Amino acid sequence: MPPRAGQPRAMLCSIPGVAFVPALLVTWSSAAFIISYVIAVLEGHVEPLVPYISDTGTKPPESGIFGFMINISALLGVITMYIRYLIIKKQNESSHFIRSSCNMFSLCIGLMGCTGMGIVATFQELSVPSVHDIGALVAFGSGVVYITLQSIISYKSCPQWNTYFVCHIRMAISVISCIAFIPMIVFASKISMTKIDWTPGEKRVSLRISTEIHEDS
Repeated sequence: MPPRAGQPRAMLCSIPGVAFVPALLVTWSSAAFIISYVIAVLEGHVEPLVPYISDTGTKPPESGIFGFMINISALLGVITMYIRYLIIKKQNESSHFIRSSCNMFSLCIGLMGCTGMGIVATFQELSVPSVHDIGALVAFGSGVVYITLQSIISYKSCPQWNTYFVCHIRMAISVISCIAFIPMIVFASKISMTKIDWTPGEKRVSLRISTEIHEDS
């Protein structure tokens, strides 16, 4: 009997190893940030105290590593979000806990965030600052909206597809992300984003540190 139209994509969620894609995304992205940070500090390009993520990938040799690894992280993010979309779509066929348009909207927001990551990785902070900043804003903003939407969808799918404990954890992460995102934008708008060499006594250095802490959060 020939497979139905939606069967191949539905089977994607059951392929062995698919569950490791989100773990690979987190591991690879963390490695990208850590490796770039270590090299940037050892080369004396940034201060060890909570630098901007972008600052650790601005100058060579760490800039090449940062761009390469973050672009792969963006690709892994796309794959992870698409798998999540298919899982929710399959669950919704039997439970009807959300509108299909909501699931699609969440996927589109997530893909926007991954596109922003790709822009950040490709256009360096000091080379094309305006494009880099737009990419960072899209990446962080879309990321916050995406995880918030996913938290809401998780609550909608309770108790059949999720436990309330998991939903509470997801919502807590969403709240923390929102709290960190807003001050980051406010503080960043008051300082130069194209300057990475700061001294402790320099004017507005406290705003710079505050912005870095909220970004790294």
